[in-house]
Amino acid sequence: MFVYFDWTMAVTPEKQQELNERLQTLGIRKEDVVEQFIRASGPGGQKVNKTSSAVYLKHLPSGVEVKAQKDRSQAINRFLAWRLLADRLEERQSGVDRQAQAAERIRKQKKRRLRKTRSREEKGEA
Repeated sequence: MFVYFDWTMAVTPEKQQELNERLQTLGIRKEDVVEQFIRASGPGGQKVNKTSSAVYLKHLPSGVEVKAQKDRSQAINRFLAWRLLADRLEERQSGVDRQAQAAERIRKQKKRRLRKTRSREEKGEA
């Protein structure tokens, strides 16, 4: 099996393998990505202020940029950044925006619930 990265012990082997397979199927090569470790901002105290735990990735062929600073651990942020990069490139290739789909689904649910409530009020069930 082709291995893109060895993500150390920060991430389970199943998740590592899944991400490596996604990167391979999307055609994302390590050579096409600029990876930088930068200082994070926000909560985390001295650990965040003194170490470069945030990860910045730029996919050169597409120009997609990603920054991950969710965790205090550089290894976890690195994994999250690569996963986010794969998500963004997958959305670009498929032309489907998952966040927009989720928002549309929620909008439809609210509309349906509102109609249901109004119909109950008209019948006098409320």
